[in-house]
Amino acid sequence: MVLHRFSRNELLIGTEGLSRLKASSVAVIGLGGVGSYALEALCRSGIRKFTIVDFDDICLTNINRQIHALSSTVGQPKVNAMAARLNDINPDIDIKVFREFYSSESSDLMLSEHYDYVLDAIDHFTSKIHLIKSCLERNLPIISSMGAAMKIDPTLVRVDDISRTKCCRMARSVRRLLKKEGIETGVTVVYSTEEFRKPQAKEAGCGVSCICPNRSDQRFSCEHRRVVLGSMMTVPAIFGMTMAGVVIQRLLSDS
Repeated sequence: MVLHRFSRNELLIGTEGLSRLKASSVAVIGLGGVGSYALEALCRSGIRKFTIVDFDDICLTNINRQIHALSSTVGQPKVNAMAARLNDINPDIDIKVFREFYSSESSDLMLSEHYDYVLDAIDHFTSKIHLIKSCLERNLPIISSMGAAMKIDPTLVRVDDISRTKCCRMARSVRRLLKKEGIETGVTVVYSTEEFRKPQAKEAGCGVSCICPNRSDQRFSCEHRRVVLGSMMTVPAIFGMTMAGVVIQRLLSDS
């Protein structure tokens, strides 16, 4: 075997498996602590074609948990920082970048082509429900991240259908909102059974003392965030890696 950057993957999944991943097209929507890790894992697995979506810029407070967040990237659009990382990992990738907020208005444009998988790492409930519903209507396979904030135990991360989730506040709300849309099952999610932890500090301070260098140019600045939750790297990263792992297995198992 001729050595190449994905030789170790090929030893595990074979030449045919590697070729299948290489030919796959994946969209990752939301590039925070969950989405950024999922995206990099998929790229390092040999997938070449990506569509990435995020409206936000990297904040100093993202450094504790987001893979693209470095002292050198603070203030950069998340999609641009991730595109640069992916190109450095594999210069042969084909990547489409949307520096936009996913919404009902932007949905048709972002979901206009066929994807072999869509990863939902959105925090905004309205956008999340719309994305899930839109993917089901378009027969696009989707995996959705539930709440990774205020969790610290990596052993309690689970994968299941949305109808069987428990102990997750976000999943509870998503179930209720999806039910209003006539959707009760058929959505694979990553979630945690860990009980929600109470914040140990009174407030994050972002709403009144934002430190983002380009806060005046942001469409959704820190002042617009109703709630800022605590989060460490370990659980969001495991959410992202788990999502990527599920996607890889399902892409390899498809005939």
